[in-house]
Amino acid sequence: MNTSNQTYKELAIPYFKETFDCIDQIMHAHNIPYYLIGVSAIALELLKHGIKPSRGTKDIDFAIMISSIAEYERISEALIEKGFNKVEAPWTFYSNTFKVAIDVLPFGEIEEKNTLNFSERYIDLHTLGFKEILEDSIPIGIEDKIANIPPLPGMIILKLIAWSDRPEERENDLADIIKIIEHFFKLAFDEIVEFYNDTFPEDNFDQKIIAAEVLGRKSKIFLNKSEKIAEKIHQVLTSNLNTASKSKISKEWARILDVEVEYAYSILEAFQKGILDG
Repeated sequence: MNTSNQTYKELAIPYFKETFDCIDQIMHAHNIPYYLIGVSAIALELLKHGIKPSRGTKDIDFAIMISSIAEYERISEALIEKGFNKVEAPWTFYSNTFKVAIDVLPFGEIEEKNTLNFSERYIDLHTLGFKEILEDSIPIGIEDKIANIPPLPGMIILKLIAWSDRPEERENDLADIIKIIEHFFKLAFDEIVEFYNDTFPEDNFDQKIIAAEVLGRKSKIFLNKSEKIAEKIHQVLTSNLNTASKSKISKEWARILDVEVEYAYSILEAFQKGILDG
């Protein structure tokens, strides 16, 4: 278990403790496995290594493993009793007290072809990758609680899938991915030196390029678990690795890193190389 002396204050997410306490109480009462996902999970993992969150959020995302819509409705009722009200998306709840929105994303036996249909609102929720990645979740201590989060390579896969489904609404996913890549060489230095030193070039040593390739290799385990995950990720990468000038991912990374788009493109190429070589 990865424990630490991290505090909610260091995480710098308003009302995270109160929100996490509510979720923890409800899920334990209903005996439902739950996971912290999204930017909060990334922030928690990076904080373990002393890296402070770079952007605040008032949205906290959880994934819960359940078997039916009826079970989800019972969880919804419990959240409403705690002061979280349903809003437009049927998996999103908002607390007027805490001024925070939470997404509670169900997966597991409830899924049909990696999709959940909230028929009363004619809304589909795509859950591709949740099961395969969250079964390798990592427990991290934060004060008196344990948060189960996806491993960093799994977070990249989930965010690539989420971004590709709704790129016009999910611009922060690409920022979160490049943040992982930026810091991964330092985070996994000993492991990279010992097990992935064949990714070191003879010249032009670049930590981001190396990190991207290693993350690609480590992500391959999830593609091997599911043909659908593999198909989706290969589709996203192929469509963004035609030319640098037409690569939406590369252009966004170039803007975030303040670099030439060709360099951002080379980072994405390294990630794909890692997956293909993995």
